[in-house]
Amino acid sequence: MAAAAVDATRSTTSSAGGGAGAYETRKAVEEYLQFHFGQPDEVMPYNVGPKAGLPMHVLARAPCCQAARPPAGEAGEATALDVGCAVGGASFALARAFPHVLGIDFSQHFVDAANTMKERGWMRYTAAEEGELTAERVAAVPEDVDRSRVRFQQARRALCWRGDACSLPAQLGPVDAVLAANLLCRLPEPTTFLARLPSLIKPGGVLVLVSPYSWLPAWTAREKWLGGFKDQARLLPSVWTADSLKQLVGDHFSLVEEREVPFVIREHRRKFQWGVSHAMVWRRK
Repeated sequence: MAAAAVDATRSTTSSAGGGAGAYETRKAVEEYLQFHFGQPDEVMPYNVGPKAGLPMHVLARAPCCQAARPPAGEAGEATALDVGCAVGGASFALARAFPHVLGIDFSQHFVDAANTMKERGWMRYTAAEEGELTAERVAAVPEDVDRSRVRFQQARRALCWRGDACSLPAQLGPVDAVLAANLLCRLPEPTTFLARLPSLIKPGGVLVLVSPYSWLPAWTAREKWLGGFKDQARLLPSVWTADSLKQLVGDHFSLVEEREVPFVIREHRRKFQWGVSHAMVWRRK
């Protein structure tokens, strides 16, 4: 079946449509370059707007992610995996603590942009202002990041039969830490991804799951959702994703902490998506 056409002018903040093709447009790359690397006063120029979560790459500096830092004496070979890395903001931030970071994303456009950021340290992008008016800006990797520590690759269909994070290649891992930021509710088979994690992460390693739990049938079939519904068969009035994750992940991981992680995505000069993702830090038993 042919993939549905994607409106290349639609912002990634739109809940209309969906599917991986939404991230294979120039507009998506530009919005995510701004999301990951934009200057706070460019992303949110108004004092009345939220400042928390600017820019996205500070996620890996947040307290919820500090637990992922390799133990003293083990940092030399420690490897972190950023699944759903987009244009690489969190991958570069992880490189402050890890000498080896691999960012993986389904979108070839995102991976191409991330590799440009790795090679040059910067990339020009166009920010929407109003209607047809735009502003030219530059995304830049922070100067204190050693870009040579990071590499990026697309989730290739030759290795992953679905071509996404649901079926990571068997030869990948084990690694010391996995970050999956704003990924779970964009997977067609989230339980398949979760089932892969015990073999992907070393004993004592860290898993950081961050998600706003924005379940939509365009991304994940209703029967595959981890939460956000009522379970009449089990007479449960509400099924929440966080509770499901504790059941699905708890057999192999110990929950270290939970935090709220705000984020801001700018669509244009006067329209933004402000969200709060739920972060859970787990340690492999």
